[in-house]
Parts: sequence; C-alpha cells; structure tokens
Amino acid sequence: MDEQQRRRAGGAVVAAGLVVGVCAGCGGGDGAATADARGGGDAVAVVRRAADTLVAAGSSQARTSTEMATGGTRVTIRGAGGYDFRRQLGRLTVQLPQDPAGASEHRPITELLAPGALFMKNRGAGVPADKWVRVDTGTLSDGNLVTGGATDPYAAAEVLRGTTTATYLGKTEVAGASVRHYRGVADLSVAARSASAGNEAALRSAAKGFATARVPFDVYLDDQGRIRKVRQRFSFVNGQRRSTVAVASTTLLYDFGAPVDVRLPASKDIYAGKIAEK
Repeated sequence: MDEQQRRRAGGAVVAAGLVVGVCAGCGGGDGAATADARGGGDAVAVVRRAADTLVAAGSSQARTSTEMATGGTRVTIRGAGGYDFRRQLGRLTVQLPQDPAGASEHRPITELLAPGALFMKNRGAGVPADKWVRVDTGTLSDGNLVTGGATDPYAAAEVLRGTTTATYLGKTEVAGASVRHYRGVADLSVAARSASAGNEAALRSAAKGFATARVPFDVYLDDQGRIRKVRQRFSFVNGQRRSTVAVASTTLLYDFGAPVDVRLPASKDIYAGKIAEK
C-alpha cells in the first residue's frame, strides 16, 4: 500500500499489517434481550450460538469487505477464500484498492489465518516476494479485526459470543438462502471470556485497545443457525489528524462443507527483517 493509499485509509498502518487503531463502534444499551418466537426464542442466545454452529458445519467459502471512510474519502478492501472452522485455519486473497490517481492495483496479498497468528505474502514494504510476514494477533490493538484488511471469519463469529442486546428483525434472503436477520450490540470483553483459545488473546487486546468495547452488528442466520452474512461496525480516531475513521467489516459465508486446504509456512519462509515504512 503506497503513501496515498495509507492516507486514504486513515493514516493508521502498522509495520506488519494494513490498518490499525480501530475502535469498536458505539451504540446500543446493555438492556435485556429481545425475545421473539419467530426468530427462535431468545435472540441473544440464538446469536451467541452462531460461532458453535459454524464449527459444527466444518468449513465454508468466504468473501470479505472492509470499508473505511473519513471526511469525504471512502475506500474498500475486498477478500475471498475459504475457512476451516474446526481447525481455525483460513486462506484469503485480499485486493487493495487503486490509488487516488487510478494507477494499477497492488498485487493481491495472500493471507493465512491461524489461531493467534496472521501470515501475509506479497506484503510489500521491503519484504521479499517469496517470504511471509507473521503477526501475533494478540499484540494488535484491534485484535486483527481489521489489521489485515479483512476480518478473520471465525473471529467475527466469536465477537458475537459477547452479544448483550439483539433484536429479531424478520426473514429475508442472502445470496438466495432464506435467513433470519438480527441486529444488536456485542461487547468484546464478554466475547473474550467466552472465546476459543485461539481468539481469546486477540479479542481481549481489542477490548482494551479500542475506544469502546461495544460493537454494533447485523447478522443473518440460515435455518440451521449458520452465519450467512455478518456486518460489524467500528470507528477509531486518526491520531495524526484527530479525525474519525468509520470502518464497516462484512463477511459472507457460503458453500458450507467445501474442502479448505491451508498449509502454514515453514520457519525458513518467514521474513525476520525490518518492514520498510515511508
């Protein structure tokens, strides 16, 4: 990502990632859950079970979208790939946006998602093309909810374990599948206490590093309780310009049960040098 792209994304870039400093979006109270028989009873309980339902499903294909807006500028980073929820391993190809002048796009970044770690290839910034960069997600102030330009699909699901309020809004369709739409707020501190070992540290870090631990969301569950779409909203203050950057992370899941082959890089293939910064 060149200097112009970094400015458009809000000027918050880490040496080993794409975007940092995101705080969970504000909104919603901690009042009682909205129970609705049409949505399967207690809406909070239904949403909190979504991560476990994905583990039972095994795997899926995924598409991600991370939208960032500040002032009158908006950019979108898109990703696509597959995720194994039982092993908590995923592979995404992340495409950065064009620069403001419309120059040719950056080479897609390959990201491997693993418990407690993010691996990136074609990272740029002085990293050799044949090497991977490894990031400990537990050390990121956003818990890797947006640092890589894409939210780890299982981390997105585990955020919902911290749901404090939820309302069932009725049935609709996502990509041709019949789904139930829920809207609510999740608390990252609560989510971290209920998360898997692989995401506990990352969500705990996000809860401390964000301006607020509360995350407004919309989630769409199919008849089996699997997440078909989840949209989570964050915002953070750009330290350099003191302006607010709004972030909306969307994850679409489909083709459940599809094989997902993820092989983590060997130690010799991981870059240990300094990441160049402009």
